[in-house]
Amino acid sequence: MSESLIAHLIELRSRLLNSAIVVLVAFICLFPWASDLYGLLAHPLLAKLPHGGQMIATDVTTPFFVPLKVTMMTAFLISLPYILYQGWRFVAPGLYAHEKKLVLPLILASTLLFFCGMTFAYFVVFPVVFGFIISSAPLGVAVMTDIDKYLSFVLGMFMAFGITFQVPVVVVVLVRMGVVSVEKLREIRPYVFVGAFVVGAIFTPPDVVSQFMLAIPLWLLYEAGIMVSVWAAPKA
Repeated sequence: MSESLIAHLIELRSRLLNSAIVVLVAFICLFPWASDLYGLLAHPLLAKLPHGGQMIATDVTTPFFVPLKVTMMTAFLISLPYILYQGWRFVAPGLYAHEKKLVLPLILASTLLFFCGMTFAYFVVFPVVFGFIISSAPLGVAVMTDIDKYLSFVLGMFMAFGITFQVPVVVVVLVRMGVVSVEKLREIRPYVFVGAFVVGAIFTPPDVVSQFMLAIPLWLLYEAGIMVSVWAAPKA
């Protein structure tokens, strides 16, 4: 291997190690509040359960490992700006000046939109979806969700909405790269509208409420991407 490649690999290892250390430090600092963090994550469901309702743990080790997973996830999210900064420092020397002007705002916008997607899911979607599901339970059925399955559900919803909120960034990048024009994006609006509901049906629970709450923001974010693309499109 050339000396240049070895130097790049050494720098990459250094960047990854720095990121891992920051995540580990954040995890250690948050560990004493692991149960509180899970309680905060579970609040949207617990708030909708009837008085005295609670969640359950079906495995022996679940009460310990699930809060641990939540703490690690929180530590990663807190450290994400630093991790992205390390990634930026690694790739920046190989970019042209005009590429740097485009890439850095896109990274910042993408990160912010991902957090916005998670926030929207937690504060808007979860209360509505959990309220609808619990109210739909047959008479005599007590809703007692396993905490590990709840965590998997929540993470899946966070990912679905976090990725959905990336639509404006994807649209802007495609237009900026010349892959598609703003006029074409406007032409395919009806197909995007239908596709948004298909995506909502695939990545949300099988109820109409949650499907609408993913499909409508997806469509609106597509429209927002078109508006930004008009400004960001390469000049002829």
